[in-house]
Amino acid sequence: MSETQDELLPEYHFDYSEAKPNRFAGRATIAVTLRADVAAYFEMRAAAKGLPLDEMINDMLKKDIELIESVRLAP
Repeated sequence: MSETQDELLPEYHFDYSEAKPNRFAGRATIAVTLRADVAAYFEMRAAAKGLPLDEMINDMLKKDIELIESVRLAP
């Protein structure tokens, strides 16, 4: 076995000075199974609003969280 097999060839340049950060790092993805009737309702609403399904559901869940927190923190 030759010594050069374990060495990097000169054409390999690992210059990360122009690398971009991973846009997916730190994102949590959770799969949720919806009943058929619930999925159909959300798909219909998303289509009517012209939004992607995941975006519409996330927006609705955020509003629900805000509502729950406002009631929970109310005196």
